[in-house]
Amino acid sequence: MQYMKAARIVQAKEIRDDGSIVEIVAWELDAPLPPCAHRYKYRLFFGRAGECYVRYDNERGKGDHRHFGNEETAYAFTSINALLDDFERDVTNWR
Repeated sequence: MQYMKAARIVQAKEIRDDGSIVEIVAWELDAPLPPCAHRYKYRLFFGRAGECYVRYDNERGKGDHRHFGNEETAYAFTSINALLDDFERDVTNWR
């Protein structure tokens, strides 16, 4: 397996008072990760150990997608800032 060079651009983890976890990690790649057109690899997670409430991620062959509860949908990536805003909005709206 051949690995791409990647530069981490953000990494943060917060464990909230209620025990929920918010974790954000993103890298800039030398080339897009197919089928994505952009050069970012990311995973944004909100939930608890073993339980996912909200997750945004992309992977080779699957592309950008969003998990909200039990639903998984395609995600239209436009920029890292928009991704972070969308994730933050979903975390805020989770009930």
